[in-house]
Amino acid sequence: MRVFITGGTGLIGSAVVAELLGNGHTVLALARSDASALAAEAAGAEPIRGGLADLDVLRAGATRADGVIHLAFANDFSSPEAVANAVAEETAALAALGEALVGSDRPFVVCSGTPAVPGRASTEADSVQTEGPVSGRGRAVAGVLGLASRGVRSSAVRLPRTVHNEGTGGFAGVLTGIARRSGVSGYPGDGTQRWPAVHALDAAVLFRLALEQAEAGTSWHAVGDEGDQVRDIASVIGRRLGLPVQSVPAETYGPLGVIFAADQPSSAALTRQALGWEPKHPSLLEDLENIQP
Repeated sequence: MRVFITGGTGLIGSAVVAELLGNGHTVLALARSDASALAAEAAGAEPIRGGLADLDVLRAGATRADGVIHLAFANDFSSPEAVANAVAEETAALAALGEALVGSDRPFVVCSGTPAVPGRASTEADSVQTEGPVSGRGRAVAGVLGLASRGVRSSAVRLPRTVHNEGTGGFAGVLTGIARRSGVSGYPGDGTQRWPAVHALDAAVLFRLALEQAEAGTSWHAVGDEGDQVRDIASVIGRRLGLPVQSVPAETYGPLGVIFAADQPSSAALTRQALGWEPKHPSLLEDLENIQP
């Protein structure tokens, strides 16, 4: 299958590209810079120059492909306005990609986030968030899943709060970065809130399985660890960096503070059973041992 991928040179995307190529697919990779184009080419993909705002480029890439995987996002959480702009850009991009696939029965796999459900681990049957700083992403993904009624084999791979590899990535990576800058390995509140996680190489397998097997309109959970307490995550970070570990205000994390403070464990039981997905790589707490002082 020829697959058009956005975000193919990021931490998750590079793993997905390798997974696709290693299983007989070819890859067209959106590349917004010369460096990204070179990285995509070195990985074995054909780069297509453009960014998420280049809607004609997105439509052309989708038209050339047998399937599409969307992973790109601006990842600018510096202010509420920056988050809103990133969500708006992604929403328009998803609409353009989806329209190019209508009536084709081709797969369109998008990334989403695991929902938070009070008092229990969320499952694949739970709805995505419709409130909060990034709720617009959930609405955009719901629109993609709705394309199932218009001849698109659309599906969503819901990613947990941390997708990691070699001790970097996701919310845990944000904690590490702030710890390096502030001299304190912090966590919001009492730190008992739980964050799910998955290794990037395991998540990549699930994206491929969804591309190959997922039925239209379905959602899947790329969850390796159902939920580690944030203070345990911060403790490993603090030990690896030689820094004190303590609670810090949720405002430390800017627009994402309310999300960082929430308890949000998640399950992937249905995904494992239905798609035969089985995480094999190190857990988050094991992987954080790769952090270097």
